[in-house]
Amino acid sequence: MDKYCNTSKLSIRQIDKFTAKKMVEKYHYSHLWSPKNSLALGLFYTTDNEHAFFDEPKEEMIGVITYGDPVGRLTSQSISDVLDRTSVYELTRLYIHDGYGSNIESWFISQSFNWLRTNKPKIKALISYASPMEGHAGIIYQATNWIYQGNKIRFNDSWLFKFEEDGRWKHGRTIFPYYKTSDPKEIQKKVKFPFWIKKELRKHRYVYILASKKGKKKILKNLKHPPLPYPKPNEIEQVEELRLEPI
Repeated sequence: MDKYCNTSKLSIRQIDKFTAKKMVEKYHYSHLWSPKNSLALGLFYTTDNEHAFFDEPKEEMIGVITYGDPVGRLTSQSISDVLDRTSVYELTRLYIHDGYGSNIESWFISQSFNWLRTNKPKIKALISYASPMEGHAGIIYQATNWIYQGNKIRFNDSWLFKFEEDGRWKHGRTIFPYYKTSDPKEIQKKVKFPFWIKKELRKHRYVYILASKKGKKKILKNLKHPPLPYPKPNEIEQVEELRLEPI
């Protein structure tokens, strides 16, 4: 069993977007930075080595978590009518280097909640999504007590595409600017080589209420979508890949 992280050696603080962007693009599985990211917190580990210039232990940044405005402008209302669009953040990226303890992600997320309550008191709720296309059911959200609201709320693209057999899957909205369509049949008419498609599984939606006890009670009373049982990783649907030829 993996050992728990040594929290006495860990700390978090706000970092600049440039530093966060470099870590996300290099290490996060998506390798993509979201332009909606407006806040980044770094996770720092105090090593046993002395700093080269200061008489104190050396720190290393081992992780990053980013928050930003939700993609949909009506996201706050889709959670509860008592929330306005400036009171909700979306957790957009989370990355931590391996080897620092089995519970480190949960600890980091929980500490980010405390940071937000202190430094961003206007933020009353958080939203995030787990992508089954990446094999994710949202286990880390379950471990930190988020509310699960299913996978049938947020609009999703119908298809994912790749244009090389070993290439990366792309969303329909990503390829739309190039082909002026995300309809596989129309794309068949525009390409000269075969391509692959598969149905996009809807993302799991999670919500966390940051508000104080009184505010939290009011938000929970007015939730637009009821809490549902947590999904399990082995419940992720398998989808068939189809190869389409040019026509």
